[in-house]
Amino acid sequence: MALFVQKYGGTSVGSAERIKNVARRVAKYYAAGHELIVVVSAMSGETNRLIALAKEIQANPDPRELDVMVSTGEQVTIALLAMALKEINIKAKSYTGSQVRILTDSAHTKARILKIDEERIRADLKAGNVVVVAGFQGIDEANNITTLGRGGSDTTGVALAAALKADECQIYTDVDGIYTTDPRIVPEARRLKTITFEEMLEMASLGSKVLQIRSVEFAGKYKVKLRVLSSFEEEGEGTLITFEEDKNNMEQAVISGIAFNRDEAKITILGVPDHPGIAYQILGPVADANIDVDMIIQNVGHDGTTDFSFTVNRGEFANTMNILKNKILPHIGARDIIGGDKIAKVSVVGVGMRSHAGIASKMFRVLAEEGINIQMITTSEIKISVVVDEKYMELAVRVLHKAFDLDQEL
Repeated sequence: MALFVQKYGGTSVGSAERIKNVARRVAKYYAAGHELIVVVSAMSGETNRLIALAKEIQANPDPRELDVMVSTGEQVTIALLAMALKEINIKAKSYTGSQVRILTDSAHTKARILKIDEERIRADLKAGNVVVVAGFQGIDEANNITTLGRGGSDTTGVALAAALKADECQIYTDVDGIYTTDPRIVPEARRLKTITFEEMLEMASLGSKVLQIRSVEFAGKYKVKLRVLSSFEEEGEGTLITFEEDKNNMEQAVISGIAFNRDEAKITILGVPDHPGIAYQILGPVADANIDVDMIIQNVGHDGTTDFSFTVNRGEFANTMNILKNKILPHIGARDIIGGDKIAKVSVVGVGMRSHAGIASKMFRVLAEEGINIQMITTSEIKISVVVDEKYMELAVRVLHKAFDLDQEL
């Protein structure tokens, strides 16, 4: 007997019939004698509907009240799934994040999990129940409902698996695993049987939408065995996220995948005084506004000034520009600020980079041959990312996928 945490996304529970299908899948594991915790998202489209409704009342909805509102989407799903399980004679109990007591910090709409009280879940599992938990949500010390941000149900699933030391956390979604890139852009993209935790962390951080980055961080920190599967296929092993590199496989596949992200905006502050502490003066107020900064480039100074560029999520572009113009620019003596949100980030990822030279030069050559200009570059031990005009993003993904032989079966 094993303990499984299964997470089902919004499309997997998008209708009453799909919820019944999830119940039948859970029933197979239950019949085999396994213990099950099932984490679900809101039905597809429901969170967006609730946010749009809130914005009809308040242009910038109060974060606390917005969390109260959008958390109801998962509450509907857990109740329906528990009903579906009981309808096929399986004992089940549903819980909201606050009922489980998934304790978070107080950063509304972007909360982080601090602790999980697993006693009630353990008692229900011992009594033979399937425990159905609302993903995406928790509660802070002051008993305010909080939400974990987009994709937060993945984080809920992995965090529960870590807290209860589950044998495996299975993420069921509308794809049957992790692919070398998005098959909608490159039809020749291949499903990976395995991917290392490091590679998956990079892929998630660079724009791969299959898993939320915080869920991968949790899996890595607590060594949770994580598998991505399709909720629409009865068979299949999906993709297993491993914690050790397969040395033989690494020799064959230097690059594991091409990631991309359209949700990027670039900001450049021109003529910044070139002195110690200037980066903090620029980015400190941005961080205080809970805005995540991604790529950062500071040019070599000349004549006592430099240009400072960075990227943020496209949805944070207007707010960031407002902060810079009103709170920063008047005080640091910079010449001007420019920006745009018609950019995209394209990245090559692979642990094989550690033992192979020339990956960057090959990437740059391939893009140059297609006339694609690179605006920014950043690297890590196992990834290279570039910023390009958004209109060239799909072309860049396709040519890089082919250049690194990712369309070839190993």
